[in-house]
Amino acid sequence: MAGSAKASRRRARKKASAIQARRKKEFTYRGYTMEELLEMPFDEMLELLPSRARRTYELGLNPEQKVLVDKLKASDGQTVRTHRRDIPVIPQFVGKSVAVYTGKEFKEIEIKPEMIGHFLGEFALTRRTPQHSGPGVGATRSSKFMPLK
Repeated sequence: MAGSAKASRRRARKKASAIQARRKKEFTYRGYTMEELLEMPFDEMLELLPSRARRTYELGLNPEQKVLVDKLKASDGQTVRTHRRDIPVIPQFVGKSVAVYTGKEFKEIEIKPEMIGHFLGEFALTRRTPQHSGPGVGATRSSKFMPLK
């Protein structure tokens, strides 16, 4: 009997301290919700971006960059393929799909609100980490004396 009372208290304590399902927090970028960012004039929205991304738009985009930005704003569901990795993500791109060239292949990216202010190239890595196997024959002193098969 004593064991069951103790076990029931333990169960009650565990139940009380159980982590409740966390509610999804609404996304904000520097204190503004996604709706507020989309309604905001472009110049005001640029002031919120990091300096490098802000300067890219303030100094003006080159013709290839302008074409991509226009395609992205106009796209509705289809993936836009590009070699331009130097375009900063703005709120108008959120929810769009872009295939960015890595130098070998196009990597498809779904643009999320957390990507605002970052460049497209940051999400399509061009280098892979090397996958090393074991050391070769002669690489260590002990491997010199291994019988070769």
